[in-house]
Parts: sequence; structure tokens; C-alpha cells
Amino acid sequence: MRTFSLVRRRSLCIAAISCALVTIASRPTQLDAKAQNVTAVSGIVTGNVQEVGFRAMIQRRAIQYNLAGSVENKDDKSVRFFLQGDEDRIDQALKAMRKGTKKSSDVNVTVSPALAHPDLQTFTVVGWTSVSRHITHPYDLVFNLRSDNTTINKQEAKRVWLDICQKAVKGADSGKCKKD
Repeated sequence: MRTFSLVRRRSLCIAAISCALVTIASRPTQLDAKAQNVTAVSGIVTGNVQEVGFRAMIQRRAIQYNLAGSVENKDDKSVRFFLQGDEDRIDQALKAMRKGTKKSSDVNVTVSPALAHPDLQTFTVVGWTSVSRHITHPYDLVFNLRSDNTTINKQEAKRVWLDICQKAVKGADSGKCKKD
């Protein structure tokens, strides 16, 4: 009887520990992101930052530095963004954003810490259009993170962005991504 009781207690203990481990392992947490050196920020960019290639520039930096997140124009003429990844890479992307594009001006970037989303594996430009390319139909341009988590140079990032653009645009907009 005593042996049965010890075996039963041991089995219950093992079952309880197993359940706890499965529960912990199946729940993505902020700790997982920190352990992977993943940080996140959100922000707003104001100034002359719409219809000047600003969102495409942000996505090219996300491609270059392999950052997840999103960017979209807001009705008040600002640009809202979310960046997630290695802190140093985010800093490099923010530096490029503060510099702006050739056509942007009076750029002001406001950044706040944000909650990382460990499962996020894309960077999306929401509702992208292009005045210079005469693309008025909005498209979502989606970059899938590289699994090797490498950085690439600006020229390669531009090539990847053009490929994303060409795959996203349809109909009369086909062939308009390359304007150079």
C-alpha cells in the first residue's frame, strides 16, 4: 500500500511539472523577446513626410537591418511606425528616419518603447501608393524577415524592396515599381 502511494505521488508530481512546463513553453512572453535581444519601439514622424517616399525608405531600412514591424500614413499627414528587432539595428533605422528622404523636410521623429511581439516575422507598409510612380491604388508591401537574421547593404535592400513591390502591384500598376 505504501509503495502504491509513493508511486502515485511521484506520478502526480511528474504530471504537474510536465503540465507547468508545457504551459510555460507554449506561452510567448516579453521575456522570450528579451532573451532573443529583441526590442520594440513605436513612433510618429511629422513634417513633410507624405508623398515623398518616406514609408518606402523606412521599409528599405527594415529590410536592410532585418526588422519586423509596420508603417502607415495617418490622416493628419504624419507617419506612424512600429519597429522590432535588435536594438542597435533599430537605432540605425531611426537615424535614417531622422535624416529623411531627398524630398522630405522638417522631419521630427518621436519614439516610445513598445511591447515586442515574438511571433511577428514581417514588416509591412500599409496602403502604399506612389505619386512619383503614378500608383494610386493602395497596396500592402510585406517583407518577410530573413531566417539568418543578417544585415544587408542598401543596394541589396533596394533590390529586395523592388521585388516586393513588383509582386504586390497588379493590373495597370504592373511594371511601375522601377522608376530609375
